[in-house]
Amino acid sequence: MTVFQPGLVHSPVTPFTSEQRIDFDVFGKLIEFHIRNGADALAVPMHAGESVSLSEAEKRAVLEFAIKRAQGRVPVIAHVSDAGTGIAASLARHAQSAGAAAIVATTPYYWTPPPAMVLEHFAQIGAAVRLPFFVHNAPEDMGGSKITAELALKLIAKLDNFVGVVDSGLDWQFMIELMTDAPRARPGFQLLSGTEHLVSAGAIGATGMFSSLTAIAPKLVRQIFDLCRNDKLFEARKVQEDIAELRQMLKKSEVASLKTAMRAMSRDCGDPRAPLQALNSDEQRILANALSAMTALRAEPRGW
Repeated sequence: MTVFQPGLVHSPVTPFTSEQRIDFDVFGKLIEFHIRNGADALAVPMHAGESVSLSEAEKRAVLEFAIKRAQGRVPVIAHVSDAGTGIAASLARHAQSAGAAAIVATTPYYWTPPPAMVLEHFAQIGAAVRLPFFVHNAPEDMGGSKITAELALKLIAKLDNFVGVVDSGLDWQFMIELMTDAPRARPGFQLLSGTEHLVSAGAIGATGMFSSLTAIAPKLVRQIFDLCRNDKLFEARKVQEDIAELRQMLKKSEVASLKTAMRAMSRDCGDPRAPLQALNSDEQRILANALSAMTALRAEPRGW
């Protein structure tokens, strides 16, 4: 299998109308924004895209739309996570038929199964397709359920198309163990950072990154990505501090804050879906003022 290297992956939000329907007109503009502003690939719909609030039909429609709109200019990675193994495998098969370049999935929603069941969950998803398969380690999002290096090695033995881990846990011990053992078992195995805190993952050998902050600061995110890919980790530290400041601003109600920040940057994608709630008017004003005062954002694009 040809090694698929995603590079800097932009993870778009899902725009909604005031009636909470997917706004595909705005979504088209958003895809163009991401492609024009440095996306090496797109991943839809990730958690920043409110994937858990979309029906199966909507997930399929979002993916199909993104692939059609991208027109081959960048590859599109399909997020196929679900509570049910069969449902996730079905989403993976749809992604392959729709023209996705790869799939990504995390541990099962809601359930916290033991490692043997998590292994089987991933094995069935990966076996459903021929596409490159990335496993997303996101213990904070998934109630502590996480990937281990041992599980990754067992999955390598089961699946020819398991090509890497997207890590949001920032656990140095895990990342070092993974990247010591996994590439020996599968040459070309990849570590991708699941957050914009790339310096630590880059030091261990991360070759890619999934980013939702590209909706706000694509130039800043591209800067840290290029510095880390070129092993300029010391130079990347200041950029990492700016990104950490921005992420801290969005810490409360992350998706709602992300969409509020996009509105402040004149890229309105509506409010999040229930049960998530939009920030109130005072919170929106405070966040907009903080963004306006942030020197690192002055070179970022406004509008579409």
